[in-house]
Amino acid sequence: MTDSHASDDHHFEGRALGAAHQVTRQTSVYVYETPVRIWHWVNAACIMVLCVTGWFIGRPPPSMQIAEAYDQFVFGYIRFAHFAAAMILTVGFFGRIYWAFMGNHHARQLFYVPVFSRRFWSELLFELRWYFFLEKEPKKYVGHNPLAQLAMFLFMTVGLSFMIVTGFALYAEGAGRDSVFYTLFGWAQDLVQNTQRLHTLHRIGMWWIVIFVIVHIYVAVREDIMSRQSMVSTMISGHRTFKDDRKD
Repeated sequence: MTDSHASDDHHFEGRALGAAHQVTRQTSVYVYETPVRIWHWVNAACIMVLCVTGWFIGRPPPSMQIAEAYDQFVFGYIRFAHFAAAMILTVGFFGRIYWAFMGNHHARQLFYVPVFSRRFWSELLFELRWYFFLEKEPKKYVGHNPLAQLAMFLFMTVGLSFMIVTGFALYAEGAGRDSVFYTLFGWAQDLVQNTQRLHTLHRIGMWWIVIFVIVHIYVAVREDIMSRQSMVSTMISGHRTFKDDRKD
């Protein structure tokens, strides 16, 4: 299947492949372009660094006793790694928004949910039944399946936006009221009225992302094994491969 087949008009981007001969005759579809794949792995690395360092920022490690305090900068390095990863993640997120307009139609799935499509919700319910082992045969999708599209929107688009706003609002507190960060994000601190509350919300957001990452990895590996279509390797090569010629 060529990319031109994948770009046909449809109600939502992550549609199921239709007739069985489409699976048997063609085995591979180019789905994710290079910028999308680079963003995915850089974003994953940033999230890992942010979660680990964010945990230590909320629960600082005990002071090290093997050297004088002025010879150590442990917590400073933790904060620096957190802030650096946050900057990279933010720039990457805006780059990903840009590519949603410049890339193929699969690049846009992350940023919207076709809430008015009856077919979308019907197939989302099917995917839920599949993940709960209530369906015997999976459907094959060129891009994200409906459940994955909804999850990516809620956890990535909404979740990352929330973390960027609350994170930079916390950063603005240290940068000062005359800083550009306070000008752009100080309103978030004023909105919750309380710095501790903002810290708590930011930390809850971290666990929201952690839960998504755990489920995301499980589902990707599960689909690779059970649905006979590539998942993990697709985000490396960009090609989704359908592994058999069984009829749906």
